[in-house]
Amino acid sequence: MARYPFTCALVTGASSGIGHEIAVQLGMSGVSLVVVARRGDRLEELAARFKNVEVLVADLLTDAGLSSVEARISDTTKTPIDLVVNNAGFGTSGLVQDLDVDRLTNEIRLNVVALTRLSHAAITAMIPRGRGYLLNVSSVASFQAGPRLAVYSATKAYVTSFTEALHEELRGTGVRVTALCPGLTRTEFQSVSNTEGFATQYPNFAWLNPTEVARDGLNAVTHGKALSIPGAIYKGLSAVSGITPRGLARRIASLTIRRH
Repeated sequence: MARYPFTCALVTGASSGIGHEIAVQLGMSGVSLVVVARRGDRLEELAARFKNVEVLVADLLTDAGLSSVEARISDTTKTPIDLVVNNAGFGTSGLVQDLDVDRLTNEIRLNVVALTRLSHAAITAMIPRGRGYLLNVSSVASFQAGPRLAVYSATKAYVTSFTEALHEELRGTGVRVTALCPGLTRTEFQSVSNTEGFATQYPNFAWLNPTEVARDGLNAVTHGKALSIPGAIYKGLSAVSGITPRGLARRIASLTIRRH
């Protein structure tokens, strides 16, 4: 197993998907964990599998849940957390006018507001120590407007931009900040976001494995990279999106999604 420079990591959204895989990778490497999610039973499975796992059941859409995680990050009476992974988030697919606006509002609150507050708590605790790591899980969707995934793409554009800005702000402080931007990854995200049709509409080579995504993100933050884009195909697409005229890129994205 890989060896990481972390002693204690807090992972949100650790009950499934990429967050779960990150927790597993860390646990297998002997890193102490604070695992956060709403589903306590799944967190307990991690605690039964690895040593030194602290379960923190919290709903980050509530003030109480968010405050409890902020407090744990800032707590100086327990083992200091030197890696925070902001993975909790969800998406919604469809035409904006057809979607539940309350769900979209919660999507923004979780993907943007909660991530911002926990990032603030993390760096505030880490800067005085002169050491720490922050890994924010974004998406390749952050590089391009996403018709029929409009709010999700917009929230991830915020995550990537915000994280890159923090990366530069904290240069020289000893705190390393990375945005993990995976493409299509086989997780529960598809069922939650109502994009299960993608499983058959995109070829196998377009899909990433959560384990490789988790490993790529952890390696990137360990080495202080601003961005982690797993998979050669998505590295190429992100590069192309940076030089394609916005109008053309937007139109191509719209036609691609509409076709499916």
